[in-house]
Amino acid sequence: MSEQKKTARRSMLKGAAIAAGAMSAPMVSRAQTVSLRFQSTWPAKDIFHEYANDFSKRVNDMAAGRLKIEVLPAGAVVPAFQLLDAVNKGTLDGGHGVVAYHYGKNSALALWGSGPAFGMDPNMVLAWHNYGGGKALLEEIYASLNIDVVSYLYGPMPTQPLGWFKKPVAKVEDMKGLKFRTVGLAVDVFTEMGTAVNPLPGGEIVPALDRGLIDAAEFNNATSDRVLGFPDVVKNCMLQSFHQSGEQFEILFNKTKLNGLPAELRTIIDVAVQASSADMSWKAIDRNSKDYEEMKKQGIKFYKTPDSVLRAQLAAWDKVINKKAGENALFKKVLESQRAYAARAGQWQNDYMVDFKMAYNHYFAKKKA
Repeated sequence: MSEQKKTARRSMLKGAAIAAGAMSAPMVSRAQTVSLRFQSTWPAKDIFHEYANDFSKRVNDMAAGRLKIEVLPAGAVVPAFQLLDAVNKGTLDGGHGVVAYHYGKNSALALWGSGPAFGMDPNMVLAWHNYGGGKALLEEIYASLNIDVVSYLYGPMPTQPLGWFKKPVAKVEDMKGLKFRTVGLAVDVFTEMGTAVNPLPGGEIVPALDRGLIDAAEFNNATSDRVLGFPDVVKNCMLQSFHQSGEQFEILFNKTKLNGLPAELRTIIDVAVQASSADMSWKAIDRNSKDYEEMKKQGIKFYKTPDSVLRAQLAAWDKVINKKAGENALFKKVLESQRAYAARAGQWQNDYMVDFKMAYNHYFAKKKA
């Protein structure tokens, strides 16, 4: 064999070896899978835990074996309200919940869920968070608490009902003296309205209602309420409320753990959060509307919360936030940021958005004889 042919053969074999190595690289990468243990703040049967699993599956699928997030239900490692501390300490690598659950650490945290948000709907609150300064403020609050986590807010929730009651609420006075479950700053709002509040975690609400430990309660939505068993113990649900009309979910990561991931995996997580936010919104519309219809078939009575009660909520909210703003500089700072954003974005939305109820009634409302 000539020297020229030997050189060509060596080049060909070298190229084949490089190609074989490139083909085997994904297998090596998959062998180095990073596993993260998450916990949600929701029972395994709740649609909220399903949302957490939807997010983890989206990350796992896009990471193609390089990253695997496992999501455990509430209580598997720590109680629901201890999630933030567990993620901060590294007991958990991450979690899925809501910012309002951390209300006890700094009252300003409840402003990402409780209250009317100056007339912003939940998607507008997310817009404020991502583009209006909310994200930086949340990071500032966590830093002030020495909490070293990365927080992703996503998933605008539909307006939550006033709650489930043994008797329908007809006037503000009907709220007074009730033993009532809620969380976040809604605790202060309903307390201002005369109720005796007990901020129970989601999985404890229905048993407490059944045993008479509380008289009424709110949780979140038709699907969660139905699965948790509200219709089995109470037959009246009051729809529409300002106590949590602009809430969203929070995905938490331990900062050290997240920062230790390669840049491309962190990008996958970013994209998965955004994709999951959109998908959750669509799934909520589909599932909530189905479960609302099914509960009506089961004989559950739904009532619109009287305007007098809604106005009382706003009045109570104003008293609560004025007091909190005077006590907490960060609370005041978040409020001012939200107010400035809502003044602009709310004006735009209210002026531009058509009245969809008019079109719905045109096609589906019963015609008067």
